[in-house]
Amino acid sequence: MDQNDAIDVNAIRTAVQENPKMRPRDMADKLRISEAELVAAHLGIGSTAVRASPDCLMPWVARLGEVMALTRNVSAVHEKIGIYDNYKSGDHLAMVAAEQIDLRIFPHHWCHAYAVEKETTDGAVRRSLQIFDAAGDAVHKVILRAGSDLSAWKGLIDALADPRASPKPALAPRAPAEPAKSNPAKVDLLRSQWVQTTDTDHFMQLISKLEMNRLGAYRCVGAPFAEPLGLTGLNAALEQLAAGETPVTIIVGNRGCIQIHTGPIYRLMPMGPWQNVMDPGFNLHLRADHVAELWRVERATRRGPVVSIEAFDAEGALILQCFGHRDARGADHSAEFAEIANNLPAAQDMEAVQ
Repeated sequence: MDQNDAIDVNAIRTAVQENPKMRPRDMADKLRISEAELVAAHLGIGSTAVRASPDCLMPWVARLGEVMALTRNVSAVHEKIGIYDNYKSGDHLAMVAAEQIDLRIFPHHWCHAYAVEKETTDGAVRRSLQIFDAAGDAVHKVILRAGSDLSAWKGLIDALADPRASPKPALAPRAPAEPAKSNPAKVDLLRSQWVQTTDTDHFMQLISKLEMNRLGAYRCVGAPFAEPLGLTGLNAALEQLAAGETPVTIIVGNRGCIQIHTGPIYRLMPMGPWQNVMDPGFNLHLRADHVAELWRVERATRRGPVVSIEAFDAEGALILQCFGHRDARGADHSAEFAEIANNLPAAQDMEAVQ
């Protein structure tokens, strides 16, 4: 919304009341506002602004007991049930490294946070902690479950409430996704150093030094490091992973948070453009029609080579990544996952069939 446009708080509240079953993100899009503005419009009537710092929030979230963690981007929603244990603070990167909840948090993008209590159509109360970036886009949500500790929930609100918060939060313009950035003049250097990387951080530092980004590097480095796949390959991979109950690591993220599932997947339930993993403890909702580029990537790590399947949208934003699950010896390489990835049709093969 243009800064000169007044945000009519009452109109937002009325629209929500008249559409009780509409998802908040869809309602925000319909009203042409951010999701943070939608939540802030209900301050005092179900929404309480709280301090957004992960260092403040995570100790309280750990006390809630079992909850659902939700991280999404435009094309994928990643949901995990568990406990927020083993929080590790950091100025640039913080993390939750629990058995089920596995997060990488970028505190700079945790700008607005709200404790939300909303009555559902069946009369129950749905409680959630919702964190947004500077533009008002959701970076992470914590949804309480039936067994969550309500005294800890009340303690979080009492300890972290921000009485100065406004129903019209000050927001920054939304930063666009960075398009693919390559540097053909340095492609030989990219190839020679690609095999020397030891982890993801090292890889990201390498491509940044060479003035590229992830997708740009994939486009120019060539086989065997990165190979384009047919767009239906992601769904085919999920089907094979589920059929074989093959352990996999599935990562979905945005600028403020990355959420990780590790383990088998079992039940796929496609619905319209959505492909859904609907398992106890883990749900994935994927807009398969948003996948504009799909890549099979092989990188070196300290523990050996690692193969991934990575999906990007039409703007060049990363939708999700799939990796083979580490084995009991700690090796990143999974022969079962690599076989699935290596047998997916290449982009030109798929186009020839079509």
